[in-house]
Amino acid sequence: MDETYPPIPPLQTGLRGRCPRCGKGRLFTGFLKLRPSCEVCGLDYSFADPADGPAFFVICFACIPTVLLAVWLDVAFDASIWTQFLITGPFMALTCIPPLRPLKGWLIASQYFYKAEEGKLSGGPEASEE
Repeated sequence: MDETYPPIPPLQTGLRGRCPRCGKGRLFTGFLKLRPSCEVCGLDYSFADPADGPAFFVICFACIPTVLLAVWLDVAFDASIWTQFLITGPFMALTCIPPLRPLKGWLIASQYFYKAEEGKLSGGPEASEE
């Protein structure tokens, strides 16, 4: 980390969509589109690669309750397909879409804070032959 900027916890910056180094610049230009760099401190965001992490967390913590709601509606009330669409559809949209941006910001801030990078194998076959 840069010595001119004190380390800021990922939850503090990431969930708010702020720069992981200075905590002031914005991470996103759109809903999920990442800026090329921080407009305040100039941190290059090319290190950031949350991949499918935000979607995975949303599936685990938002889609499962939606399925449980749909099953409960069907078992308890014998809900028609239209009732399912009218109740579980908006419930799924409200529990899946809003958390994507904070989760993506948190994962990017965590990558910066913990200096995460692509995994590399060390000591391959050449190293053992010495």
